[in-house]
Amino acid sequence: MKKIFFNVFVSFFVLNLVAQTPVDNFIHHPLLKNANVSLLIRETGKGKVVGRYNANKSIIPASTLKLVTTASALELLGPNFRFQTKLEISGNVTKEHVLQGNLIIKGSGDPTLGSEFLGEKNFLDQWVLAIKQAGISKIEGKIIADASIYNQEGVSPFWIWEDIGNYYAPSIFGISYLDNTFRLFLRSGPIGTTPAIIRTLPDLPDLVIENYLKSSKITFDSAYFYGMPNSNLRRLYGEIPANRAEFVVKGDIPNPVFLLAKQFSDKLIQSGITVNNPPVAEFSTPFDGQVVYTHFSPPLRDIIKQTNERSNNHYAECLFRYLGLGEGVPVTGRGGVKTIRNLWKLKGLPVDQLFMCDGSGLSPMNAVSAQFITELLDYMYSKSAFSKDFFNSLPIAGKTGTLVSFLAGTPLEGKVFAKSGSIEKVKCYAGYVKNEGKTYTFVVMVNNAQGTSRAVTKKIEELLLSVFK
Repeated sequence: MKKIFFNVFVSFFVLNLVAQTPVDNFIHHPLLKNANVSLLIRETGKGKVVGRYNANKSIIPASTLKLVTTASALELLGPNFRFQTKLEISGNVTKEHVLQGNLIIKGSGDPTLGSEFLGEKNFLDQWVLAIKQAGISKIEGKIIADASIYNQEGVSPFWIWEDIGNYYAPSIFGISYLDNTFRLFLRSGPIGTTPAIIRTLPDLPDLVIENYLKSSKITFDSAYFYGMPNSNLRRLYGEIPANRAEFVVKGDIPNPVFLLAKQFSDKLIQSGITVNNPPVAEFSTPFDGQVVYTHFSPPLRDIIKQTNERSNNHYAECLFRYLGLGEGVPVTGRGGVKTIRNLWKLKGLPVDQLFMCDGSGLSPMNAVSAQFITELLDYMYSKSAFSKDFFNSLPIAGKTGTLVSFLAGTPLEGKVFAKSGSIEKVKCYAGYVKNEGKTYTFVVMVNNAQGTSRAVTKKIEELLLSVFK
């Protein structure tokens, strides 16, 4: 009897040792000596744990937080949801085709107006046609871009100063335009000299750039902006490669709401419609009128695919803000947090392990556990009515999006569907692994490792390759 018990005990111990060895090797590597790690790998929907470490510990998730934002948007809005931007008129249109009032662009938080990634690029031509079809040839009032659906803070109060003003930290208003991003064209000379500013795209005549940039021997873009929303002052620092006839860096458009109103006004004038007054951007007072045209965004399933596949902060933040609409207007980021926490609390997820400050994961004040993200991923795969849309939004290892280099050329290429996350001293991956006819959910989050971001990524790749041999 003792021999049987001993054999069973040894077999159980060996099985657990084998299962835990890849995780043990991972967390005890010198690279992670002083790191915070939260990790959970298990069979999707069945709860069979393959490996875990500090799974209930909430740490910084970086862009893997977009999984929470996009899953929440799908559950609350549905994959066919479309943002609606309306053209409204306040006042009468006379027999002489004169609008005796204002033409209003009623913002809805749509992130895709003029976007590089989704939607109709020439939509302003459609808007001009709609105004002509409404019988208007002259506008006596103003063209008002009404962005009052959201508050005027523009950027999250939880973002750090060095990010604000850059394209990956765009201001979020009730109206977005051109991804709220401008391109600055530069010409660089010898090493140590200040590159010359050539132009911006779009044209931003009121933009003032204090240029502290230097030409360098580097071969990549190391330039960055400082600047606040609604301020036309931008300070440009860092380095770009020397001796380039043209080099492009990107920044956050200071006032995309006004820019849309201005470019729409210009289009109307070019088409022969008289506009008596300069355009106006309105952030606080709502304007209402008779709807003459409704512009629809692409469906939400396409928006979340761009959000997750490209790790699009702008799209994520717009979704996050919109989810706060039920908490009242103007919408705030705090309203989005409340809506999201309530949603997942009702579904039984451990929301006490979710500390959400924004929708993109850019803030280092966000924190979430591997346990929470795992349960969210399990729910979206096994229980959600929109499981397919969510799964299809994820990048594929070695194939697409931000995972194009992850696990490329390994046995797991094409078998991992996941979201990556990376900010200073943070590297995370979360998603699904398809292996030998089974599906697994995995979350690996690492904060404050000793080495480079690439070195941490390599260790995470080794972990997954060891677990899924």
